[in-house]
Amino acid sequence: MMRSLFSGVAGLKTHQTKMDVIGNNISNVNTVAFKSSSTTFADIMYQTTQQASGATATRGGTNAKQIGLGVTNGATKISITSGGAAQSTGDALDIRLTDSNSTNFFIVSNGTENLFTRAGSFYIDGAGNLAMTTTGYLVMGWQVDTSTGEPIIVKDTVSPLRVMQPANLTSDPEATTDANFSGIIDKNDKQFQTTNGYARSLTFYDNLGYSYTAKFALRLLNADEGQYSIELTNVLDQDNNDLLAKYINAGNDIQNIFGSADGVTTEYKVIDAISNTSVGGVDGIYYKDPTTNQMYRLNGAEMDDTVVPPVKLGYTFISVDENGVQTGQSKTLSLQEVFGVDDVIMKGARNVIETSGIDVANPASLATARLSVTNEGYGLQFDTSEGFIVYAGQPGSMALNLNTALLGPNYDDAALSNISIDFSQLKNFDNGGTSTVDPKRGQAASPTIGAGKKLGTMTGLSISQDGKIYGSYSNGNTVLLGQIAVAQFANASGLEERGDNCYQTTLNSGEFDGIGIDISADGSSMNTGQLEMSNVDLSAEFTDMITTQRGFQANSRIITVSDTMLEELINLKR
Repeated sequence: MMRSLFSGVAGLKTHQTKMDVIGNNISNVNTVAFKSSSTTFADIMYQTTQQASGATATRGGTNAKQIGLGVTNGATKISITSGGAAQSTGDALDIRLTDSNSTNFFIVSNGTENLFTRAGSFYIDGAGNLAMTTTGYLVMGWQVDTSTGEPIIVKDTVSPLRVMQPANLTSDPEATTDANFSGIIDKNDKQFQTTNGYARSLTFYDNLGYSYTAKFALRLLNADEGQYSIELTNVLDQDNNDLLAKYINAGNDIQNIFGSADGVTTEYKVIDAISNTSVGGVDGIYYKDPTTNQMYRLNGAEMDDTVVPPVKLGYTFISVDENGVQTGQSKTLSLQEVFGVDDVIMKGARNVIETSGIDVANPASLATARLSVTNEGYGLQFDTSEGFIVYAGQPGSMALNLNTALLGPNYDDAALSNISIDFSQLKNFDNGGTSTVDPKRGQAASPTIGAGKKLGTMTGLSISQDGKIYGSYSNGNTVLLGQIAVAQFANASGLEERGDNCYQTTLNSGEFDGIGIDISADGSSMNTGQLEMSNVDLSAEFTDMITTQRGFQANSRIITVSDTMLEELINLKR
């Protein structure tokens, strides 16, 4: 009689325990990465009133007579290997673990020990560490080694991921080493036949991130032969100082920067008339404008504008072939260019001008004088039937070198690098008289290679599926900053819950080696912008709650009936 009372009490206790577990499951139905638990009942040891007996020759054996003493909570099992559904958040620092063959856990530190969690709701704390939003526990992972140049993940003992440390807030600048010209050159574009040519500019960087602008002029040499020239006209720094002009004025040759001694040479002859005549009673060398017949007096390298204004600014030459036949290309030079600078040779920012047959004392010599102009640039040769470029500079070459390193330091000892310019993408097509030549930094096939960069500031963080953390910078750089490591256990269900969505190891879970593993090692991954939801199944929990309620009621009836029976027994003395 008393045994049934205690069995009822044991039944009430175990069902109450099961109800506690169900209540905890339901209350955490919206807890991130919560894992539901279930209870398993076990019967309590039995009281044996008669032992079993064996069979004899004349009688069969008998079974033991046992009376159970009730029920107990055999186990509370956590459903830790069952993943929850995905909840989209859009936050790049929210991470959901997707398991393949093993259950993975983030490794976090509370300052004294490593704990483990499935809740991937993280943020960057005030010290720049990746941490849990709920507890502030630091997310652990592997650091980056940059001693070899390229960032390499060092898979050693895990440590806090301080991804926003001062060294990571900026990305180092890079000097430009490659550039390319692409687009269409249209021979009918009149800009190629102007004095200044078809102007293009290229922005590039030195090793400290200062920017410079190289200006080029493209000119048409021979449309029928598909010949053009490209010349470097200026190299300007951020303060608009012309480094190229400074280099030339120091007595250096522009060909060292960009140009070839084998550049295209054009011969010219003078078509203006000079007379040694007295005008207004003033003796001297006079120039007669063939168009207006206006007479001007030449006095050395300068024009005396007191006689007949306005001042004539220059002479016009026309190109001729080797037989002296005019080809139609003209060039205007100032008096200073013709009669100044030793009367023999002048080096300018774009051209080397050599004159022959000019005698200042005998202006009539201009009638037979020849002018030789060599472009301080390179020739570009196109295939006139197909439109593609044949070579740049010389046959067999598609790239030209811009030797900007010779221009020297400019800002804080910043160093310019030489730039290889690829012209293979240029085309010579009919585009309605409009050209689309576009110089860009970087290689034509891989624009980010050799493009150079200014100093970049961090603009964002991203996490790849293998847990690698990358910083994005304003200069276009993407830098590896670290990697989130994960832990796996032989018996994940053996972990002990610590609250705050964290677990700790036990003797039955397996140990953590302090290093962790790469989540991609077994095909698992991390999905950003998502969180793992609770794996509580409300339909199952409510069903369990009904059966638990009925079990509790039934056990209470055991006590009620047993009490009634005891009451009847006591009443026997009456």
